[in-house]
Amino acid sequence: MTSKPFSEYAERNGPAILEVLRDEFSSATRVLEIGSGTGQHAVQFAGALKHLQWQTSDLDENCEGISAWVQSSGLSNLMPPLALDVRTARLPGATYDAVFSANTSHIMSLDSVERMFALIGRTLKLDGVFCLYGPFRQADAFNSPSNGRFHESLRARDSAMGIRDIEVLDEFGTKNGLTRRRLYAMPANNHVAVWVKLSPISD
Repeated sequence: MTSKPFSEYAERNGPAILEVLRDEFSSATRVLEIGSGTGQHAVQFAGALKHLQWQTSDLDENCEGISAWVQSSGLSNLMPPLALDVRTARLPGATYDAVFSANTSHIMSLDSVERMFALIGRTLKLDGVFCLYGPFRQADAFNSPSNGRFHESLRARDSAMGIRDIEVLDEFGTKNGLTRRRLYAMPANNHVAVWVKLSPISD
């Protein structure tokens, strides 16, 4: 069996994110996770939220490691990963009533983030919820010096990366029927932003 990839950050931030998802996904049944990474979050959340069917997904090169976590978990409500690239993916409309993604918007290009919101707008059912975890800027300002430094390190690594303005993400949401309802402050200067699909989207 493939060895399981491991992220200390995913292990550490999982419990705090889970407490938000307990409320936000309490009425959900089918969840799509975009960018499952190592697969650790999926195992944590599907294991704790047994009422959900949790669908993992990521770029093709990450699916083998996620599959290792899914297989070793033994969870019947945790689905093997879809090979999914937000830039090209086509999913059936109104398929999921919740979407989760963690630490993706700042490592994608801004165009890819916009395409992710378009994909979510199409695949979410009406009144469905999208929860996005990570660092954000608000009113053109970082909420801590460390996030400012992190942003600069991302830009140095790849000029297309960077911490996104929550107002820009709200614009992407509005174009795709999504309205932000909540913004939870999380440990380590991160947040969980929550959008709800209030308008239908024509495919």
